Amino acid sequence: MLSLNKVHHIAIICSDYDKSKLFYTEILGLTIIREVYREERQSYKLDLALNGNYVIELFSFPNPPARTSRPEATGLRHLAFEVSNLDETVSFLISKNIDCEAIRVDEFTDKRFTFIADPDDLPIEFYER
Repeated sequence: MLSLNKVHHIAIICSDYDKSKLFYTEILGLTIIREVYREERQSYKLDLALNGNYVIELFSFPNPPARTSRPEATGLRHLAFEVSNLDETVSFLISKNIDCEAIRVDEFTDKRFTFIADPDDLPIEFYER
């Protein structure tokens, strides 16, 4: 069996780099570790951290294919973040004109959660601690 330590990062390809960079940094509050433009690929690579931990690589590529379906396409289903107060999270998101799904309760943990979508319709979950 492998001996894994942790999830190192998640890679996301976006269709509009500036819009997605703004969403992940200004709305979600992730911090920029490094940003590079790779001329040979016509691609940005933005390394983002949460609480000082590297978590997301945000890529831009010319003309990426659209997401197949939401959220049941093969591959990454959604990205989930733990939050301390779901009501405050939802209020903040609404103040930024981000549509939030209705708050639901996990039938196994009795914890509350909701979903939003990033600029490319990638589902993002907020799960209350």
